[in-house]
Amino acid sequence: MYQVLKSRGVLSAVIAVASLTTVPLAGQAPTTPTGATMKAKTWTPPRTRDGQPDLQGMWTNATITPFERPAALAGKPFLTEQEAAAFETQAAERRVEAERAPKPGDVGSYNDAWFDQGTRVVSTLRTSLVIDPPDGRVPLTKAAEAARDRNLTNEDSFELMSPWDRCITRGPGGMFPAGYNNAYQIIQTPGYVVIVQEMIHEARVIPLDGRAHVDTAVRRWTGDPRGRWDGNTLVVETTNFNGKGWIATNAASARIRGVPHSDALRLVERFTRVDAGTIGYEITIEDPNVYTRPWTVSIPLVRDDSYQMFEYACHEGNKAIEHVLGAARAAERR
Repeated sequence: MYQVLKSRGVLSAVIAVASLTTVPLAGQAPTTPTGATMKAKTWTPPRTRDGQPDLQGMWTNATITPFERPAALAGKPFLTEQEAAAFETQAAERRVEAERAPKPGDVGSYNDAWFDQGTRVVSTLRTSLVIDPPDGRVPLTKAAEAARDRNLTNEDSFELMSPWDRCITRGPGGMFPAGYNNAYQIIQTPGYVVIVQEMIHEARVIPLDGRAHVDTAVRRWTGDPRGRWDGNTLVVETTNFNGKGWIATNAASARIRGVPHSDALRLVERFTRVDAGTIGYEITIEDPNVYTRPWTVSIPLVRDDSYQMFEYACHEGNKAIEHVLGAARAAERR
C-alpha cells in the first residue's frame, strides 16, 4: 500500500511539473535529449575475451519517471532539464511529507530508508518509460482491464494472486523498476549471457548459439529466452510462457499491475551499452490476447560497482496469503 501511495505522489509531482510549463503541452515539439541515445553513435564498447560487446557488471534502473505518461503531459514525450529538476525536487518533498503526515487509518509501512525507488528521472528525460505507442500508454483490451481488476480484488484463491506475492517470480516484466531491489548483474561466458536480478533472486541463462526454442508444449513461468548479437546490441527473444502470470507485479507499474498475460506472450529485449556507465535497455511486449498492438518500454540501466546484492528470501513461512484468504472466508461466514 505504501508503494502505491508513493507512486501516486510521483504522478502528482509530474502533474505539478506540467503546470509549471509555460508552453502549451498539446502539440509541443519534443525536447530531444543529448544523453544516452546520442552517445551510442560515437562510443565503442569494450569486448569480452571471446569478442562479445562487454555488458558485464552491476546495473540498476531505479527511477521516479512514471511507467505510463500522465494525462496532464499528453503530447509531451520529453521534459526540459528545468522541468526534470522541478519534478525531482517535488518528488523528494512528497516523500518527506508522506512519512511526516500519514493519512488517518494508514497502518504505515517501511520508512524511506528501506525503499530504493530512486530520486532522479531517466537520463533521456522522457515523461514515461513506455515509449511506444507514442502517447506513452499501454494499449490494453477491455478484457485485460477486467481481468486486472478481478486479480487485484481477488480473495477467492491464491492462484489468482500475484506470482510475486506467492514468491514464484516477478513475472516477465522483471526489469520494470520497483520500490526496491532494482539491481541486475550481467555475466558473460562463451555462448551465454546470464542476467541475475535481485528481486526474487532469479537468474536468466540466455544461450547465444542459435539453437531453436524448446518445443511449444514446454511452458515456463519465465519463458524460454534465446539471444543473438545485432552489431553491439544484444537481442533476446523470449517465448513459451505458461500464461499463468502477470506482466507486471509491482505498484510502480500503476495501471499495468495485475494485467495477466497469455501463453501467446512474446518479448523482444535489446541491450546496448552506450557509454561506460549506461546500457540502453528496451523491451517490446506482444500478446494479441491482451493488447491491441505491441508496446515498448525504454529504461536506461546505470552501472553501480558499489552496489552489493543480498539474497531476496521472499516470504517463506509468511502467513500473509493464508491470513488474507482466511479473513475473506470469515467475512463470508458473517
